[in-house]
Amino acid sequence: MILINRHVLMALLVTTSLVANAAEWPIQPVKIVLPYPPGGASDVTARLLGAKLSQIWNQPVLIENRPGANGIVANQFVAKSAPDGYTVLMANLGPNGINPAIYPKLPYDTVKDFEPVILTTKVPLVIVTAPTSPFRSLTQLVAGAKEQPTKLSFGSAGNGSGSHLGGELLFSTVGAPMLHVPYKGDAPAITDVMGGQIATALPTAVAATSQVKGGTLRALAVTSRKRLPSMPEVPTVEEALGLNNFEAVSWGGFMVPAGTPKEIITKMNTDMNRALVMPDIVDKLQAQGAEIVGGSPDAFKEFVHAEVVKWKGVASRANIKME
Repeated sequence: MILINRHVLMALLVTTSLVANAAEWPIQPVKIVLPYPPGGASDVTARLLGAKLSQIWNQPVLIENRPGANGIVANQFVAKSAPDGYTVLMANLGPNGINPAIYPKLPYDTVKDFEPVILTTKVPLVIVTAPTSPFRSLTQLVAGAKEQPTKLSFGSAGNGSGSHLGGELLFSTVGAPMLHVPYKGDAPAITDVMGGQIATALPTAVAATSQVKGGTLRALAVTSRKRLPSMPEVPTVEEALGLNNFEAVSWGGFMVPAGTPKEIITKMNTDMNRALVMPDIVDKLQAQGAEIVGGSPDAFKEFVHAEVVKWKGVASRANIKME
């Protein structure tokens, strides 16, 4: 009984200390952990916001890339970190929305092990073909896939990636069976589209925008509910095919370990919302094809819950599993 009381006392002391320090947070550098290598949409967003937050907080904001195992490495690391506000996860569609749907066991729980802070951006996928492709619209691509079941193929950034499940959602919804070809990232998939090895791919707007504007890729549609300011001439899937409320977007946001004091989460959320509306941040993110979101921790929590449910349904119907 004495041993139990000591554990309870220690837990209370730790909690009291965290709450007391919350009013002064941050008093040391803050680390943002990313599940991907440098250069992608999440990395760009984290570095842009990190620079602004460093100014707001008057503390260094460090970016640490921890790629590996579809984001599991980074998520596990942050889940086990101290809940003191100094280790922040750049959460993403794959590790936090799709992984719970395709892995029977994970060393972290997207819902229980993290506290959502803010949904920063949504980045739509772009359905692309080669400029020489006979498919000049999404309607033509779908018709071609229906005429030649599983003869046409679509490329993704890898098994279990957002572009993989986004493609499965789209083509299963319209009844156009296509063969999935996984790649190690968007870049090699784009290369094979341009070379004619595959009919189409669904890279993120961040990965595809420069090639579309340069004329080396043809954009058929974007998977967001609104057209992109960076590609205003490209229709949404809903416009192209008449699918109501269709959305299959990559997204990014910040989470902290469960148990982080609410005061710290509130301050983070307020300052991140402030940074997201700064004109230079808006211009740079929109130029990359990102839609800026922002909002409350509760709104992000509801969004994540809905994403997990949505992608579990897609994975189940397509029988997508990862070991």
